[in-house]
This record gives sequence, C-alpha cells and structure tokens, in this order.
Amino acid sequence: MSSIGTCAALAAAVLAFAVDARAQSWGPGADDKAFAEMLRTGFRNAGPVSVDRLVQDDTQAFCSDPAVANSAAGAKRAEQLEAANLAAVKWPSDGRFLGDWRAGERIAQSGRGLTWTDAPSQANGGNCYNCHQISLAEISHGTLGPSLHNYAKLKGTDERALRDAWAKIWNSKSSNACSNMPRAGHMGILKEKDIQDIMALLFSPDSPVNK
Repeated sequence: MSSIGTCAALAAAVLAFAVDARAQSWGPGADDKAFAEMLRTGFRNAGPVSVDRLVQDDTQAFCSDPAVANSAAGAKRAEQLEAANLAAVKWPSDGRFLGDWRAGERIAQSGRGLTWTDAPSQANGGNCYNCHQISLAEISHGTLGPSLHNYAKLKGTDERALRDAWAKIWNSKSSNACSNMPRAGHMGILKEKDIQDIMALLFSPDSPVNK
C-alpha cells in the first residue's frame, strides 16, 4: 500500500480502535474528556503529520456513526453536508480546468507524501491507482473505486462534466457525504495545478485513460 493509503488507513484504524476501546472499556456514558485527553497525549506532530487530523469535522463525525448515517433522518443530513462541501469547493483560479496530462499521470501513479518521515515541502502524489484502474495497460490497481478507463468518452467533455470531476477531486464529499475518496484539494493533499493536471489525464484524448 502507498504511503498516503497507509497514512489514511492507519488514521482510520487508530480512531476505530480508540472508539471501540472507549465503548468496551468505559461503556455507555463514558467520559469524553478523558477520551479527548488520551488522543491529545497519545500522539504528536511529526513532519507534515499533525494531531489536528484527529479532530473530525461535521462530515467525518456524521459518517463515523453508521446508526445515524444510515437512518432516515441521516439521508436528509447527508444532503445538507454534501451541499456544504460543494459550497467549499475552490474552482480553478485561472478558469482553466485542464493542465498537462503527463504530469497528471505521474501524480496519479504516485503514492508518496503525507507520512511523518516526509519533508513538508515535498510534493504529494494523488495515489489514484490505489483505488482506480487508470489505463488498460496496468496489471495492478485498486478496485475500491470505478475504473477510469475511457473516462472522457463515458462522461463527456462539456462544462458540466468538467465541473463535476473537479468537485469530486477537490472534495469528494460534495457528491457523496460518506465517500471513501480523499478530499484532495479540501484537505490540502494536492495543489490546484496538481488537480488541473489530473483533470487533463481524465479528459485529454491523448492520455492513456482515453486510449
């Protein structure tokens, strides 16, 4: 697994273990202050990894409670959270959705970055291959997300298609509140230019995605 995937999986496992331990050891009505103190003292900042990543925003908190997220009332709340995440999407500052597909392929195939041993100034990879098939030439790729092969042929290349893809990459929870896809732009994993380059990989007729 790539470093970004490892980091995300580790964070999820830590939180899941901590919540499960709280439920089993402390039981219902457990002292949330003690739990928060355990998180505060049990982790430290290191490199680009900071303890503020343990603090859940409203969307993360909602999706961490399956009983609520899967309830009838949860469906309405999910719509509200999706709208809020969509409103937080930052569109291309120069109005350009597409960059260089070759640079986009390098980003999509890279899982580097966001581990405590990395330099904060290091460019992060997109780790796209860990969940998606990018081209037919690949012999190893993840299947958590759909194949991206022929993306532009299937989705089209009009402005709506471009905006939908940009929003999904920038903040995946803008269309699915509990999406497993990282919020690449929203969380600062990728810069605007990186996303423009990945967009070009998805939409350029010359890229391996559309061959």
